[in-house]
Amino acid sequence: MEGVDQEYINNLKSKVKSNISTLDLYKYKGSVSKLLGLTVEVRLPGLKIGDLCYIEAANGERKPAEVVAFKGDAAQLLLLYDGAGIGQGSLVTTTGGPIMIPVGDFLLGRLINPMGEPIDGKPLNLEGAIWRPSDGPPPGPFERPIITEMFSTGVRAIDACMTFGCGQRMGLFAGSGVGKSTMLGMIARNSDADVNVVALIGERGREVKEFIEDALGPEGMKRSVIVCSTGDQPPLIRQKCLLTATAVCEYFRDQGKKVFLMTDTVTRCAMAGREVGLSIGEPPTMKGYPPSIFSWLQKVLERAGNSEKGSITAFYTVLMEGDDITDPIVDTVRGITDGHIFLNRKIAESNHYPAIDVLGSISRLMSSIASNEHKAAAAKLRALLSLYRENKDLIDVGMYQAGSNPKLDTAIQMMPRINEFLQQKTSDSVNMQNTISTLIEMMSGVDI
Repeated sequence: MEGVDQEYINNLKSKVKSNISTLDLYKYKGSVSKLLGLTVEVRLPGLKIGDLCYIEAANGERKPAEVVAFKGDAAQLLLLYDGAGIGQGSLVTTTGGPIMIPVGDFLLGRLINPMGEPIDGKPLNLEGAIWRPSDGPPPGPFERPIITEMFSTGVRAIDACMTFGCGQRMGLFAGSGVGKSTMLGMIARNSDADVNVVALIGERGREVKEFIEDALGPEGMKRSVIVCSTGDQPPLIRQKCLLTATAVCEYFRDQGKKVFLMTDTVTRCAMAGREVGLSIGEPPTMKGYPPSIFSWLQKVLERAGNSEKGSITAFYTVLMEGDDITDPIVDTVRGITDGHIFLNRKIAESNHYPAIDVLGSISRLMSSIASNEHKAAAAKLRALLSLYRENKDLIDVGMYQAGSNPKLDTAIQMMPRINEFLQQKTSDSVNMQNTISTLIEMMSGVDI
């Protein structure tokens, strides 16, 4: 064509070709051949494990589902939400990749679901957003700097007797109603983290707002991101909650931030994984959990820790059904993490909060990050608690005669002060250095 710039024509052709390639009309669409519960059988060439697909319901709504298995020439997908309106022959398209979530500073102070969508009634400002998959590999063992810096939680009993390190993973084990969520809120408000990321998995719907307003408060929420999936939602989206929260943490860690990840609870996440595994035909093992859930937990929990840029310090709460410490999830998480804290129902019943069982709890890194003076004082406190616990029954019934055991006399004399030190109101804000100094001063004249 004369008088027309050839470069303009080439650019126009390129744009038309690009636009045509993105039209749904020119994309392959599969169809649903079978639907059983939340499992959908689909025939669509090119699908891969982990691909995010959309199924067109009768009313035109697109239902997200993920490829989890293959059976013959058909792919098995699990619906992330409900399957209302899906029938045999419903059309299916694939994104060609995994679930991608937007991350950025705009997430601070916000409540999102595991798909990265806001659920607090306000839109996300996605300007400058980075999109990353919710699932990802853990850093290599030689990419992790050694943990040398202490991490202040703002809880006296923890900072004094089971000190955290930046990049450490700790397990919090407790039965229901013993104070897990309350303690998480205390740490979120008082810790020295730059960013808190809270994964609320399988929570009751009413507890989400309670946690935000009562446990976290306005100050804690300002520097927090909450990823939430309530208990009424399907199992796959509940399982994705921990993955999405970890991906958000990884973004802030890559920005050089000190990140604190709190998960409430890993048990409900594992239960969701059990439902997923059983629905696609995995064999049940201990307590009905499929074998894959244990390796999945190892992989997800390994994603926390230090990097060359920043750190993710993680607190994974585990619900002990019936206060059973032999539960397979309790045992697995305790073996993966770098220490454990047990909340004791008897301590809670005596109105001692936080109800931390100091003797049953340990930080495996405290010996390498705390000063010798601090470790010696903490060891004395533990010795006094242990001696008092061993003889508590004799003391309570009045059978112990004062003076017969000088060390036990010291323990009895010190117990009111120790209990006062270990107890803390939810509104109390404490400084780690003051906590350590108080502990050292309290134990300075004790000979045990």
